[in-house]
Amino acid sequence: MPEARTRALSDVLDQLEDAAKGDSVAIQEVIDTLGNSSFAALMLVFSLISTSPASAIPGITTIVAAIVFILVVQMIVGRKSVWLPRFITRQEMATDKLCKGIGWLRKPVRFVERFLKKRMTFLLHRPWLWLPLLLILGLTLFMPLMEVIPTSGSIASAVIALFAASLLTRDGLLAGASLLLMLAVPVTVWLNWA
Repeated sequence: MPEARTRALSDVLDQLEDAAKGDSVAIQEVIDTLGNSSFAALMLVFSLISTSPASAIPGITTIVAAIVFILVVQMIVGRKSVWLPRFITRQEMATDKLCKGIGWLRKPVRFVERFLKKRMTFLLHRPWLWLPLLLILGLTLFMPLMEVIPTSGSIASAVIALFAASLLTRDGLLAGASLLLMLAVPVTVWLNWA
């Protein structure tokens, strides 16, 4: 009997869309909707925002990098619930732009979900988990500099999104693939800089 395909990523988009009410939605509302212990879901949501057309908005890569940095530090130290500074949680996103971004993401997310399943889960536990978390932490430190290099910030965000997806779906193979794709970030920066 074939293994049922996961809907973990689509479920996150559904939850995010449910939170999008009124003219705008605050970051705190997104956290409340996804849950206070949902580090991977929040990492996925914010990195996907930075890979969508919204990444063209100046400063969005830097904001996403700051949020992911804070989330990863908390994951490394083993914190059980998400904490973000009030100046971040009070920030609001326009509902129409958020819903447009979610709509744009649905097709690629559905495509990716076809290949995801629970496997090689040992890579998603300590001490193995520390390596990708530390590499992503380092990546977030360079993301603000990527604002001036076309596509590099989106590629970095896509790597983070893939890693977050691996945590949500318990797919260790995807976690390994996201680390390999991280090599594309310095190559892209070098090609655009040269």
